[in-house]
Amino acid sequence: MELRHLRYLLAVAEHANFTRAAEALHISQPTLSQQIKQLERSLRVQLLDRSGRTVRLTDAGEVYTRYARRALQDLAAGERAVLDVQDLSRGTLRLAVTPTFTAYLIGPLVADFHARHAGISLDLRELPQDRIEAALLADELDLGIAFSGSHLPGVSGTDLFTETLGLVVGPGHACAGRSSALPAGELAGHPLALLSGDFATRRHIDAYLAGHGVTPRIAVEANSINALTEIVGRSALATVLPDAITRGPAHLHPVPVDPPLPARTVTLLRREAAYQSAAAAAFTALARRWAPEQDGLQENGAPQDGSPA
Repeated sequence: MELRHLRYLLAVAEHANFTRAAEALHISQPTLSQQIKQLERSLRVQLLDRSGRTVRLTDAGEVYTRYARRALQDLAAGERAVLDVQDLSRGTLRLAVTPTFTAYLIGPLVADFHARHAGISLDLRELPQDRIEAALLADELDLGIAFSGSHLPGVSGTDLFTETLGLVVGPGHACAGRSSALPAGELAGHPLALLSGDFATRRHIDAYLAGHGVTPRIAVEANSINALTEIVGRSALATVLPDAITRGPAHLHPVPVDPPLPARTVTLLRREAAYQSAAAAAFTALARRWAPEQDGLQENGAPQDGSPA
């Protein structure tokens, strides 16, 4: 048995088809079939059921692929550990964030990290929280920035700062410039533009509305914070965004709501059993130093003295 046998078996299990798996692996289909048969002969067990229209794992194959996938993940982590340079002159960091953080946090945080460690190559993705946690468990990410709560088994979190959400409107909205709090029940009378239901922010908003008996009039659903701010700034729609986002653009007007939306805790996520590279450790330390500054930004609408803009 060789490592390529494991990769070939996992590819067939993923695609449920020898031809598609061979294309993904850039080898011929006969070669792939031959290699899988070699693996089955070495283990003296049938791993794949080829009798149906699609190829599926046998019971033995289901068990074996779990260990094969874990072995490849551990070997990849081992390779990163060997290549990891403790002085941070080079290395890689795989990071994912939920969408709201791309609008106010990740830009200055990554810029600060790059200024300190220019030799580190960063792979940055924007994903919903459930996909971040799944990618951490699959060893496709080193770290994720999302929210506290119940996480998938094997994922742990370090609390960073508290994020507050608020109602936001554009200059053409009837509530623009309003200083008195809008009762939560009156939100039913204002059409909203919100993030789609895939995102943790949307679920947080839905729970607040449901808790106050509000059936929202949702005119627009989007998977982009930038799209929401543009739409709200040019229409009579309202949205809900982190307070830190609303303090900058002049075309956005925060509107107080009574009672306010509950705050939530921003958390740095990692896989519990994962090897922590020097790059991941350095980013974790930097993010924890940023936490008090972000709490000040959420409360005051501007960074504290000496903090990044």
